[in-house]
Order: sequence, then structure tokens, then C-alpha cells
Amino acid sequence: MFDRTREWEALTRFVTSGQPHATLGIVSGRRRQGKSFLLEALCEATGGFYFAADQATEAESLRYFSTTVADYSGSALPVSFDDWRQAMDGLLAVTAEREVPVVIDEFPYLAKASPALPSIVQAALAPRRAERMGSRGRLLLCGSALSFMGSLLSGDAPLRGRAGLELVVPTLDYRLAAEFWGIEDPRLAVLVHAIVGGTPAYRREFVEDDTPSGLDDFDDWVERTVLNPASPLFREARYLLSEEPGLRDPGLYHSVLSAVAHGNPTTGGISSYVGRKASDVAHPVAVLEDCGLLRREPDLFRGNRILYRINEPLVTFYQAILRPDWAQWERGRDTAQLWQRRRSRFDANVLGPHFEQICRDWVTNYAPPEILGGYPGTVGSGIVNDPANRTTHEVDVVVFGEGPDGTESLLSIGEVKWNDTMGMGHLDRLRRIRDLLSAKYDTSRTRLICYSAAGFMPGLANEAVQGADIVLIGLADLYR
Repeated sequence: MFDRTREWEALTRFVTSGQPHATLGIVSGRRRQGKSFLLEALCEATGGFYFAADQATEAESLRYFSTTVADYSGSALPVSFDDWRQAMDGLLAVTAEREVPVVIDEFPYLAKASPALPSIVQAALAPRRAERMGSRGRLLLCGSALSFMGSLLSGDAPLRGRAGLELVVPTLDYRLAAEFWGIEDPRLAVLVHAIVGGTPAYRREFVEDDTPSGLDDFDDWVERTVLNPASPLFREARYLLSEEPGLRDPGLYHSVLSAVAHGNPTTGGISSYVGRKASDVAHPVAVLEDCGLLRREPDLFRGNRILYRINEPLVTFYQAILRPDWAQWERGRDTAQLWQRRRSRFDANVLGPHFEQICRDWVTNYAPPEILGGYPGTVGSGIVNDPANRTTHEVDVVVFGEGPDGTESLLSIGEVKWNDTMGMGHLDRLRRIRDLLSAKYDTSRTRLICYSAAGFMPGLANEAVQGADIVLIGLADLYR
């Protein structure tokens, strides 16, 4: 088990809470993050009950569930439940003697075949119900369909107010992902993370521990894994979308994701790219948000401007690199030549934006307060108008937070470059932006930060030494 201490401790506390009656917990997270691994390990360690649902009819699922309960209870007689009400009561009955986890994995599959199931679970765990009071079972419902799992405890949902645990298993962040893949070179770590992100299963199961041995092996590694039609990673991004329930028009959803991957992060940009009205793309955008494939971020300088980002790097790679040339990639011929022709698109549409996000994540999770001049609160990006020059400036990293005196302030603005060695021109641009922002914000202590994976010119380096408000962050700093 790698870096799941927080999740393991939360599950352990839930299972050993000491409650004299049955309790309910919800475990969710995007696919391939190790939720099932965690829950199976929990059941193995405690002698718990584990049932993994499948896509099946209600009758078939009940038969499988009945068999699993019979095996768990050691019953000498066959067990057969006529409906899910009986099944829930039977499960409560066999967990009466001690605190024990009771895991139903892939719960959305069961609920799809039996829509009343959440209400049945609610009724089974009614506060004063005798069957609940006589059980010590710790019922854990788990699933990867984020839209469905998120709705279980929201609004007027049947299970709202019933759960004592709501655990989301996250992806590994960029530093943990580098450690998990065993990559020590920061540049190589960013390249790999821009494709596979922080999903643990992609290393273990999908590429069978095939990791690039160095920068000179990266292109070959891409060709033998994500660009290889025989590799499970090749079609994974397509499956991520097709596995989500409720997606009625896959083509439209792919087009929306493609719009974002090709640099159209606003509603207007998406609608223009897709060729639909803004009102027509509002629903698919909202569904992709619910599924966890898209997230919305406000422009920190324009509150009414919303930016959309793709959550899963592999989906960005698929939309920007694989999907436009799918037939050629699928044939598996001339892969090396085609990849070299698409490297510029990879740098512009995948790697550049991904590196910007890594820099924002560094500020959020790792940046020392003395570098920022305070404690970060809101981190994002934004657009600044420049009326005198009739243009706008995009700020890659904007940090609002708590200054040394405890007041909310604009701590820093930053520019990010992957392939460019940054010089005085980049610093002058940041100074111009800070001057423009001074009309609206107190910028007297706002720091100017240059983030570069390619290094800094001597003039800029000297300026940073002399100016306390200038900070240079290189690749090594992001991983140190």
C-alpha cells in the first residue's frame, strides 16, 4: 500500500468506532485509484464481508449476493434472497456479533439495476429499527461513478444524514506520483505525469511496471505504452468516458473534452469549437463536471469568467494526441514518425498547460510561506486588461492569501514556461501586470515569481538576487 495512510486510518476509525448498532459509510473516487484494494485489505485484516457487484440484472445480482453471504456466514444451507430488503436484513443478521466491515463495491451497478436500493438501505438503517440495533456491521458503499456517489448524500437523497463516513480516495499528486513511479529526474517526472497523472493502476496493471529509464528513453516508453494498440493504456481514456452512467451522446462529450484539450477553456470557446450554442453545451459540461472529468475554476481577476480544466491527464493526452489521428495510431505502423510529428502539439496542448497546473499545485501544497510572503488561500489564474496597450495579459499563477499581518492580500503573480529560458522580458511583463493590478488591489507586497523548466538568463538571476520581491522557481524547487 502506497501513501494511503490517511484513508486507512479513516476506515479503521470507522470500523472500530464502538457504535452499538450498524453504521453506514460512503467511499468514492475516480477509477483506478485503489479503492477496491483498500477495502479488500480492510476486510482481509478484520475478517469482514466483501461483495464486488457487476453489471447484471437484479435477479442475477441477488443470486451472487446470496452466495457471498452464505459463504461468509458459513451456512450449511443455501441462502436465497427474494429481494434487496431481505438481502439487507440478512447482511445485518450475519454481522451481529462484532464490529466488522461490510463492503459493497461498485454499488452504482446494483443501483442501476435496482433503482430503489438506496431507499432500501435507508430503511434497513432506520434509527430505531430492531435489525439495525442488533447488528454491529459497518456498511461501506463504494463506487467510481462520481456523479452517482456524490448524489447519495446530497439534497433530499434517501441516505442523507445516515452516513458516518464520506471518504474520497484521491489521485496521487505530482510529487507522490514521481515517488510511486520511481522517477528521480524532475523533468522526466513532469513528462510522465503529463500523460498518466497520479493514477496508481497505470503503473502496476496497465504497463506492468514499465517505467522510462531516463529522458532518452521517454519517447520509446510513450511508443511502447500509451501509443501501443496492444497496451491497455491505449484505449483507457475512451473507457473512462464510456464507463460513466448517464452519458447519452458520447460524441458530444468527447467534443467538449477535445475543445478544452485544444485550448478552449471557456463556455464560449467550447461552444465555438463544438459548433453548438452555449446553452446546448451547458448540460454536457455539467455532466462532465459531475463525473469528475472536468473541473471549473474562476478567473481570479474576473469573477464572472469561468475556466474549465480536464482532471485526468490521460484524457487530455487522448484528446490532443490520440483522437485526431486515431486510425493511424490504431494501425500501429510508423508510430515513431507520427509521434515525432506530434511532439510540438504535445508540448503546446498537453505539457505546457500541465506544467502550469503543477506550479499551481506546488503553491497550494508545498510552497514555503517565506517565498510567497504569506500563507496561500486561493490559487488559480486570471486575465488582466491593459487598456493603454489595447491588450490583455494572462497570469498563469495567481495567489491570494493571508499576509504577515493577517489581512487578505494578493501575495504573488507568476509566469510559467516549460521550454523557454526566462529573462528580463518576462519579469518586465509581470511588473507591468502588477502596476495594472495596483488600481484594484494593494500590490505593495505582491511578489513576482518566474517558474521555468528551462532555466533563467543571467540578467534575471542577478535581478532576483537584488530584489526581495522577485522569486525564481526551477524544476528542482518543485520537487525538493
